[in-house]
Amino acid sequence: MTTNDHLHAPHDGPAVSGNPRETEGGPGSRRPERNGPPGLLGRLGLWAAGRLRLVTVLWLVVVAGLGAFAPQVTSSLAGAGWQANGSESVRVRELARQHFDGNASSALQVVIAADRPVTDPAVQQVIGQVTALLKADPRIGEVVSPQPGATISLDGRTAVVLAGAKADTNAMVRAADDLKGPLRALSGAGVQVSATGASVLWSDFNAANHDAMMQSEMLSWPVTLAILVLAFGSLIAAGLPLLLTMAGLAASAGALVLLNHLTPTSIWAMNFAMMFALALGIDYALFIVVRFRGALTHHGDARRAVGETMDTAGKAVALSGATVLVSLSAVLLVPSPAFRSMALGIMIAVTFVLAATLTLLPAVLGKLGARVDAAALPFTRRQDAAGSPRFAAWADRLWAHPLRYGLPALLALLALATPVIGLRTAMPSITVIPADSSARTGYVSVQKAFGAGAPGALQIVTPLAQAGDAAAVLKHTPGIAVVLPTANAADRSGLALIQAVPAADPSDPALRTTVAELREHLPGQTLVGGAAVENIDLQDVLNAKTPLVVGVILALGFVLLLLALQAPLVALLGTVTNLLATAAAFGAARLVFQDGHGAGLIGFTPQGFLDGWAPVFFFAMIFAIAMDYTVFLLASAKEHYERSGDPRTAVTAALTHSGRVVLAAAAVMVAVFFTFALSGPLPPKEMGIVLGLAVLLDAALVRLVLLPVLLRLTGRAAWWTPAWLGRLLPTLRFSHD
Repeated sequence: MTTNDHLHAPHDGPAVSGNPRETEGGPGSRRPERNGPPGLLGRLGLWAAGRLRLVTVLWLVVVAGLGAFAPQVTSSLAGAGWQANGSESVRVRELARQHFDGNASSALQVVIAADRPVTDPAVQQVIGQVTALLKADPRIGEVVSPQPGATISLDGRTAVVLAGAKADTNAMVRAADDLKGPLRALSGAGVQVSATGASVLWSDFNAANHDAMMQSEMLSWPVTLAILVLAFGSLIAAGLPLLLTMAGLAASAGALVLLNHLTPTSIWAMNFAMMFALALGIDYALFIVVRFRGALTHHGDARRAVGETMDTAGKAVALSGATVLVSLSAVLLVPSPAFRSMALGIMIAVTFVLAATLTLLPAVLGKLGARVDAAALPFTRRQDAAGSPRFAAWADRLWAHPLRYGLPALLALLALATPVIGLRTAMPSITVIPADSSARTGYVSVQKAFGAGAPGALQIVTPLAQAGDAAAVLKHTPGIAVVLPTANAADRSGLALIQAVPAADPSDPALRTTVAELREHLPGQTLVGGAAVENIDLQDVLNAKTPLVVGVILALGFVLLLLALQAPLVALLGTVTNLLATAAAFGAARLVFQDGHGAGLIGFTPQGFLDGWAPVFFFAMIFAIAMDYTVFLLASAKEHYERSGDPRTAVTAALTHSGRVVLAAAAVMVAVFFTFALSGPLPPKEMGIVLGLAVLLDAALVRLVLLPVLLRLTGRAAWWTPAWLGRLLPTLRFSHD
């Protein structure tokens, strides 16, 4: 029997299995396979293939029911949530909102910068219009007019109107969405009006990134469609991933709106959900359709081909989806609403795309049958039946010369991973939003008028009895430039609020040192907060949680691979190579975004660090995608090893039949991710470059070179399962009995 026959030959006669769980004979033991009823996914595929109308109606009900809420997604989802729940700075914000008329970090600051003194009647008229506009909004608490010595600059040409936060942080971001435009419209005749502050910053940040991601999605579609047509070789087949993506997106968008009623859900959740739904929908459809074509060529019967496809490739897709969900679930360990809701958003999208892949896709394939190849390119059918000749030749070359190809791939990955040692992270600075945005314009005006640290004013909440001592500590702290008068709580809560202007810019590392000194020397029960401190506290939590999240992802990924592949060594190889590819992507990210190599080419100004959420969130996303390809390749190898008991057949046949699928899926993902590098703001650039490089490195160097080489070097040991472990593991086979 040839290598190509192992995957697609009809199973009318006996085959052999090299799964050592089925005998105590050791790594190379074999036993005859027997024909039997299809497995769970095979039965599901057969059921769907015979009931296209019912499956379609069910999906239409789901999509229409949830999709009815989809138009609300951009207006109802939360705009804030970038905080460390339970941190000292969040407690300060809530105390300030409750006891000091909303004078919290989420309050709005409206900056009026004029070319003449603010006492001029025309400027006073503008200040009056600003005040009236703010007071008319029910989400705004007390509106405080500009005060000499506090919110009027020394030159008298800049004034700040403070608008207290009467609502929670998400409502205040929506208030900023609604008010910043009308406020800016009051500018004119030498007077510039700009809303700024944390809520406006997040409003501008979300808007800029949302627009950039939408533009990137539009740019990626033509490239994606071209790759799909080349990969599938048929316009009809190329449209199947779009069917899955549209169904998954519509359902997940509506589900996110409903989720937002239970817990605030970040608008970023929808952006990431769209990206993952597209990328994984294409991956899953590629794997299923390619396998279906091969099975259809041998059997000639569409329903039988669907059953075999779902019994083999369907298991790999289900396992891949599980690994994605498990990897992202680890992000829920970070106590930040934005992080948790983004992870949930992607998980919801993946769940719907996975459900569509396992039900709607086999139903459509069962109906299409051979018509899935309508207008197929000439070489497509032959390659799907016998595998790719190019990848067959590549597999033989790797097997014959493993070190010649494996060692350079390993050295390249290690070289790229080495810079990760010096990787620095921090929350993004004001420079990540457009220069003409309201928050940044106001930020610059405040700095010019009141000093570098004025946009990051600290808020100190202390018992009234300790207010004098706290003020003294503030005045004698080197990093503090100005200490404003103490404000007593109007509700007789016994609290006092002191605001202090630091000497350093909010993104300057020196501010962290100042905050640490204050927390050490201020009287007991005194709390330090402010918008800039909230970023510091969030970064500290991210730094503390990153090792835990990474460890949980690695452990759960290993367990899932062990359950699926039934062999500890191959599960370990898959997990370690995933980690290596991820480290290489982050090392490259440090060279680009921290050190600035290629910044001019991509069009950004480096901040000197990677944005703080990258290690946790990007790691989970990259590892999930890497596991996707790992499962596809190793599931195929496991299937052929179960049939033949031959390590060489397992490796070469897996590359022959899955290599082109992995390469095509990776090409689509790289195209999708790299389009984000063309976006204006820095965060989408970071995401696009880091994820795109990760997929490129993983597919080109790990899945198609290093992992097959490691399987070659470890031979039968890679697939061996100790007898005691075999008794503990559930039986899971990838070959079609």
